[in-house]
Amino acid sequence: MALNQILRTWLSESAYIDIHCHKAAGNGKLAIVSMDTADFNPDDLNNGFYTLGIHPWFIARQDWRTVLDKIAAVAHHPNLLAIGECGLDKAIDVPMPLQIEAFESQIQLAEHLGKPVIIHCVRAFNELMQIKKAGKNKVPWIIHGFNGNSVLAGQLIKQGCYLSFGKALLQDGGKVRQTLAMMPVERLFLETDAAEDVSIGAIYAAAAKILGLDVSVLKQQILSNFQRVFLHD
Repeated sequence: MALNQILRTWLSESAYIDIHCHKAAGNGKLAIVSMDTADFNPDDLNNGFYTLGIHPWFIARQDWRTVLDKIAAVAHHPNLLAIGECGLDKAIDVPMPLQIEAFESQIQLAEHLGKPVIIHCVRAFNELMQIKKAGKNKVPWIIHGFNGNSVLAGQLIKQGCYLSFGKALLQDGGKVRQTLAMMPVERLFLETDAAEDVSIGAIYAAAAKILGLDVSVLKQQILSNFQRVFLHD
């Protein structure tokens, strides 16, 4: 059975989609697990749905070009849904030119494969948008763990990006709540990331309250977004 058919059958019974996490979810949830290339075992791809990429934190700790070749070698596996997380981070000591080179190489791989990209970005959104504008990329970019303001969100959405919100939605008075309330829901995903103490259901409930939607309506919207990005509807 083709991947699209498998996913469609599974999603019709699924309660939640967790677009980015680091641990597989239980029944009733579609968890897209971000796999660490340092611990990567190709056999793991047979046990769920994954993304695989070179995180900017780990670029300088390895020969990232060799790692990229390993990613490319398994990139056609049907359970590998996206490239990432990868991206740019100004809160670390890795030189930005090196980060950009590794990031752009992964974007090129994603373009070749026609797969979306899960992006980590910290204090480097100007550089990120410059790359987006210059590359004229066709595959979807999903900014994970977004907690910026509505102006930044609008700029990213204008460039065609999707935004994924997580645990920050549970914090009272946070700017990210105001950002979510003002963004188009057709560009929205939700995630747990590395938060082991928070369920994806709690994040959906918080997002639905902020948006003034029933949780069931929000689930359907994110399912539609998932189909558009990953199943090319």
